[in-house]
Amino acid sequence: MSDPQPSPPVFPPAPVPVSRFRRLATPVGVMAAVIGAFGYVGAVDPNQPGHYPVCPLLRFTGLYCPGCGGLRSAHAVAHGDIAAALGSNALAVVGYGIFAVLWVVWMARASRGRPMSIAAKPVVWWGTGAVLLIFSIVRNLPFGSALAP
Repeated sequence: MSDPQPSPPVFPPAPVPVSRFRRLATPVGVMAAVIGAFGYVGAVDPNQPGHYPVCPLLRFTGLYCPGCGGLRSAHAVAHGDIAAALGSNALAVVGYGIFAVLWVVWMARASRGRPMSIAAKPVVWWGTGAVLLIFSIVRNLPFGSALAP
């Protein structure tokens, strides 16, 4: 009887390099969808009634939610009127800016083959929720009427 030959160690295969086109496809696709959405909102005026659904919170309570005025804000941004966009929903304009910065970082990382990961600590999420809540409360009070759409 002969001793069985030891099998060679099994190593996982090396990852196949992904082409730059494939790495950039997702962030480019996301930006195409955003441009399409802004293009639609820019073409179909939310200031004219009947084109978009009414905010249920506003309809049933008369209170503005943090998103109220967001479509009007996007319409104003699509037309290059930043002052009107800020007047409709200042928080949405800040959100558009944050999205733009994150998208540029995503594209830069994807072009270098590095993954994009947003691992925010709980304090960031709680802080974001607090800002949304405070914004909602203030825009519904008389002294915060400048923040109302």
